[in-house]
Amino acid sequence: MRLFLFLLAATLIAGANMQLYPKRSCGLYNNLKHSYNRDNLQLDMHRTYEMLKHHKGQYLLKVPGATPPQRWVDDECLSLRPLLGTPLYGKKNSETKGAKAAQTQSKSQSKKAVSKSNLLALSWQNAFCQTHRYKKECKRSQHRLGGKSNFTLHGLWPQPKKRVYCGVDRRFVVADRHKQWHRLPEPKLSSKTKAALQEVMPGVLGNLHRHEWIKHGTCYGRDAQTYFTDAIALTQAVRKSIVAKFFQKNMGRRVGIERVRSLFDQAFGKGSGKRVEMRCKGGLITEIWLHLGGNDSNLSKALLFGKPVQSRCRYGIVDRAGYGR
Repeated sequence: MRLFLFLLAATLIAGANMQLYPKRSCGLYNNLKHSYNRDNLQLDMHRTYEMLKHHKGQYLLKVPGATPPQRWVDDECLSLRPLLGTPLYGKKNSETKGAKAAQTQSKSQSKKAVSKSNLLALSWQNAFCQTHRYKKECKRSQHRLGGKSNFTLHGLWPQPKKRVYCGVDRRFVVADRHKQWHRLPEPKLSSKTKAALQEVMPGVLGNLHRHEWIKHGTCYGRDAQTYFTDAIALTQAVRKSIVAKFFQKNMGRRVGIERVRSLFDQAFGKGSGKRVEMRCKGGLITEIWLHLGGNDSNLSKALLFGKPVQSRCRYGIVDRAGYGR
């Protein structure tokens, strides 16, 4: 008992997020008095719980998916390590296994799961920052001072849209849906790829790349290195094209989808524009979505095999850098 109290105190002092193991199934209550248990939740013997606080013989636990997610339970119902006879005894930490599963897939799974239909979402960063001023990437001097504007990588999304979180541990799915992206594993990328990604995806500052990999990249059918290398190549093709130059020259002006599609036809081949749609908000063009076919990092080829789409947004203003229009 003394050893338990010592370890508990040491962990609390260190400020670590202690993971506790269920000893038996006990109620997860909304209050210390145990007078209310919304949804009649019980400890799940097959998972660990993060302890937020210890008070008067009770643990305040973080229970993802519960409403509210903070629940009280008797400290006698949990232990610092898995006990003999419990489901978690002898198993590796589930979070470690989940991270490994999220980072890579077996060769057989990859061959079966290679995505042949993808959506490349590119943001016009100026417009994005108009409504997301709190984002780290929107506080950079380039945006405030009106530096050179361009499209940035939002994501490369395997289709259909419900194809997400392929083989991802539930712990990370919950963290991602709660926008706790800092808790997601870092994709395994070479230093060169990471540097290139930071250039086209400012959201790396806020761990957007972790979110994109966990939710969408795991369904791409390739490893993280290939997924982001392809996404970077596709993004750079647009950034270096006459499409980007047109947007840069027409900041503050209203442009239409037909003009944008015409530019894509000129840059990437006849018919490419039919695979392009504009996304708008508050009168501003916020993103362009490219519907790609096959699994090719060559944008001209990918657009050629893409699916023709309609664009709900027909006209929008190309936002200038800085806040306000």
